[in-house]
Amino acid sequence: MSEPAGYVPPEVWTWDRGSGGRFASVNRPVAGPTHDKALPVGKHPLQLYSLGTPNGQKVTILLEELLAAGHAGAEYDAWLINIMEGDQFGSGFVDVNPNSKIPALVDRSGAEPVRVFESGAILMYLAEKFGAFLPAGGAARAETLSWLFWQMGSAPFLGGGFGHFYAYAPEKIEYAINRYAMEVKRQLDVMNRRLAEFEYIAGPEYTVADMAIWPWYGGLVRGELYSEAATFLAVHEYEHVQRWTTQVGARPGVRRGRIVNRTVGPLAEQLRERHDAGDFDTKTADKLTAE
Repeated sequence: MSEPAGYVPPEVWTWDRGSGGRFASVNRPVAGPTHDKALPVGKHPLQLYSLGTPNGQKVTILLEELLAAGHAGAEYDAWLINIMEGDQFGSGFVDVNPNSKIPALVDRSGAEPVRVFESGAILMYLAEKFGAFLPAGGAARAETLSWLFWQMGSAPFLGGGFGHFYAYAPEKIEYAINRYAMEVKRQLDVMNRRLAEFEYIAGPEYTVADMAIWPWYGGLVRGELYSEAATFLAVHEYEHVQRWTTQVGARPGVRRGRIVNRTVGPLAEQLRERHDAGDFDTKTADKLTAE
């Protein structure tokens, strides 16, 4: 790994369409839609517009956990938003999320549609709507929200920091990789110490905090993020994170939710869109390919 030599930032930065590496075609320094495109609406009250990245998995895991717990009102349609094709810049999606990031949710169960964007906000909204996976008050609620927001603040160092410079940046920059690898290992140590004391991240109960954290840090521990990153970061050192990752990953709701809107990985683990509970049995990519 080497550092690029001689770069001196200009007095005023300007956008170069040719820079940005793998994501140059969909990154830009302005907001707003690039084209007109209405969002589809399915038959269920909850309409999710997403992609099966770690941030998208958080919401589908919660929805599947709610359904498994008997909350029939949590039935949902999950529409695929292909960020590499710029779907997030369509006018309909921008109306739901002006920040043009997945996931985004529209709740049509009331008199007026309610839009919710940012994965942490969606988790809180749904947990409060159904009275599940988020303690109602007191120390338990405070602890759960603290860990939920820990994830929201910490994961960008894993994804946009370590993941970007380790796996996606056009050049391997030693300083950047070292800086973010150090931070991710510190975060894993924070989790490991916590999980040495408690079964789940917020305490003895499984909560939205686990659902938010698992797709990122569980995915890393399982070797599903950023090529050889699990080896590079020696994730085997974090035995309590390993235990928690396996335990949470074995839950049926997690196993279903993590494959919704997924377009990478084994075909049996890709359900591009989900509009009915039966889709898990009939519409994963391996079954569609076999038809």
